[in-house]
Formats: sequence, structure tokens, C-alpha cells
Amino acid sequence: MAKFNEIFLASFIFAVALLFNLLLAPVDAKFSKSMYITWGLQHTAIQGNGEDLQLVLDQTSGSAAQTKKAFLFGSIEMLIKLIPGNSAGTVTAYYLSSTGSQHDEIDFEFLGNVSGQPYIVHTNLYTQGIGNREQQFYLWFDPTADFHNYTIHWNPKEIVWYVDGLPLRVFRNYEKEGIAYPNKQGMKVYTSLWNADDWATRGGLIKTDWSDAPFIARLSHFRARACRWNGPVSISQCAANVPANWWTNPIYSRLSYGQMGQLSWVRKNHMIYDYCTDFKRFNGQMAPECFKNQF
Repeated sequence: MAKFNEIFLASFIFAVALLFNLLLAPVDAKFSKSMYITWGLQHTAIQGNGEDLQLVLDQTSGSAAQTKKAFLFGSIEMLIKLIPGNSAGTVTAYYLSSTGSQHDEIDFEFLGNVSGQPYIVHTNLYTQGIGNREQQFYLWFDPTADFHNYTIHWNPKEIVWYVDGLPLRVFRNYEKEGIAYPNKQGMKVYTSLWNADDWATRGGLIKTDWSDAPFIARLSHFRARACRWNGPVSISQCAANVPANWWTNPIYSRLSYGQMGQLSWVRKNHMIYDYCTDFKRFNGQMAPECFKNQF
């Protein structure tokens, strides 16, 4: 009987490990297999044997794509080369989002600017349909000269936005204290290029110069080392502390001391807007997470 129990337990553990490995299986890196075009079909081009995606914007249309599958926790990364020259009025977006009025969302948006001026990296977070958590940064390099890595790391403890491996922003889970956290909705990965000259550049003061069109953003090396969303059952499966769910390992629960130093450097030298310090906008009624330790 004891031997039978051992065999049963071993079989059960193997089955559970297999299930989690299937959930974790990385998405095929090729855009042609992992994503589909949602609008601007004539303004996109899949190149490099399906590994590269080109988004195009002109006066006719912009363009966008999204993944076929949704995810809950893990690491989503993309190499992006932004529009060179005068890109004022354009927005290149790369984000995760669920659907519906109570949706969750984690954003990277790149706001173009006039030639010679730096791009603005606009980040935001929605939980249960509520956003207004913007933080903005100038980059410390020219994002139009070459590809750079933009990663969203998301686990049950925190969300970290990375640029070339440097943490740009952190949002920690304080759900037990009544602060909503995105951990119950699967999110797909979206990317788009569109005209936003009513707000994107200096609050809409500078309009898109269509004589510079077409505007082209290039994306490559899409990777989703993440848990595939399979409905409500994924809420517990993707958060389970098992070896296959590498993102639940304690080393990913908080930034290391070295990473906290990097984050402090980025915030001190390159942050240009933080919703947690905009007392005028919110009439002094700051979001509750603004009073928590986000590092």
C-alpha cells in the first residue's frame, strides 16, 4: 500500500508539473504566429522571417497588432526602434490589457517630439478600470538610433517596467490594504502606432507634420515568458508557488539593493512627471499607494 501511495504521489506531482509547464510554454516569438493585425492592415509589414514587425502611420491610418493569447504574470519583452526625426504628435504604444469597463492595463507609450528633442516614455497602470497613475521619463539614449529592450515584469508581488534591464518604475501589491492590484484578469499584449497630436506633444500644442510621413516604428524579438490565461482557474494556477512559476520565486518579489540604486538613479535624473506629486491635479487627494513604499 505504501508503495502504491508513493507511485500515486509521484504520478500526481508529474501531472501537476506537466500542467504548469504547458501553461508556461513561451509564445512563439514570430509575430506572424503569436500576433494578428487589428487595424491598419495596409500599414504593417512582417519581416525577418516573421520575427520583425513594422508599424506605419500616415494621414490615412495608423496600425496595430495584438497577441492571440492572454497571460497572467510573467515577463513580456519587446525590442523597439522608435520613429526618427520629427515624430511630434505620434504615439507608439506597447502594453498589456484585459477588456471591459473594469479592465486592467500596464502601459508603455512613447510620445514623439520635434527633431532634436527627447522622446517621452509615458507609463500608466489601470486596475479595475481606474487609471490616472501616469509617470513620465526622458530616456538616457536616442531610442531612434537602434533597438532597445522594453520589458514588463509582472508577478503577484509587484510590477516592474524595465528599459534595457534598468528598472524604470515599480508598482507593488498592497491589495490587503485595500489598494487594487491586477491579479485576476488575463491580459493580451498590444502594440500600435497612431496620431495623438491633440495631447501627446506639449499637451497638443505641436501638431503632426504630415510632410514627414510615413512614420515607421520597428519592433522585434517579442518574448512572453509568462503564464497563459485559461479562465478563472488561472488566478490560482498562475500565482501558485511552484518551480514552473519562476516569477513567484522570492528573488522576484522585490528589487535587489543594486536594482533599487538603479531605480533611484533613473527617478532622480530622468523622471519628469509623477502622479504622486501632482497635488494640483488631484486637489490634494492623492492615490493611497502614493503613501506606500514602492521600492
